[in-house]
Amino acid sequence: MPKSSAPGAPISPEYEVLALTPHALWIHVRGREYMLDFVKFPWFREATIEEVQACELRFQHLHWPRLDVDLHLDSLEDPERFPLVSRPARRRARG
Repeated sequence: MPKSSAPGAPISPEYEVLALTPHALWIHVRGREYMLDFVKFPWFREATIEEVQACELRFQHLHWPRLDVDLHLDSLEDPERFPLVSRPARRRARG
């Protein structure tokens, strides 16, 4: 009876974009699914699918170089412990 070959690479990637909706970015990271709503994660509100797919997983951080965004995986688990605040740039007064 022939033996099966050695196991190959894992089928599911460590990081995958599931959806980019008008309200949230849905991602799958290391076996867990997360919804990053734009109220708590405003950096993705205007992002394109290409920008969010260009993500790098580094140890316990997700890095989106095109968006200049870094998130620790713990902040996805418990965003209330990691208040993410984004303020719009202030316009200078003319005159």
